[in-house]
Amino acid sequence: MSEKLYTVGKIVNTHGIRGEVKVMPHTDFADSRFAVKSKLYIVPDKGNKIEVTVETSRFHKNMYVLKFKELHGINEAEKYKGSLLKITEDLQEELPENEYYFHEIIGCKVMTDEEPAEELGTISEILTPGANDVWVVKTPKGKEILLPAIPDVVLDVDKESKLVRVHLMEGLL
Repeated sequence: MSEKLYTVGKIVNTHGIRGEVKVMPHTDFADSRFAVKSKLYIVPDKGNKIEVTVETSRFHKNMYVLKFKELHGINEAEKYKGSLLKITEDLQEELPENEYYFHEIIGCKVMTDEEPAEELGTISEILTPGANDVWVVKTPKGKEILLPAIPDVVLDVDKESKLVRVHLMEGLL
């Protein structure tokens, strides 16, 4: 059985000739994800994933510059440009209450808090434009509803039953 992997970053380029790579973080826990001795998987578009260990790590111009013990020199690092960096599920951080990973939210059915409750659709993606995330709900008719992920709107998230209860404030639809 292959274990589920979660993306924490993307290798966007090489850095220097010693095999360092520039990584664009895709995680709220970048400092711990890319810390020295962290175990990650490089998952290229084609080919097999390889397990790597962070040897050196520094933050530079909104990116992490990482050196993996397993990659020696620019030629080895070069072939992983564009690859995703992933972690296994057991390495995921425990989130505080009312915080969720994107993969836990996407696919959830969205219901209104009215009586009777109305099904709005399914969360298809999450946008991160700034102050708060915006959940994109695809209706059965294919229309998109943008819901701000704020306490006044998102009342309840039941990850187990993949159900989100929302309050539609005036002007949201």
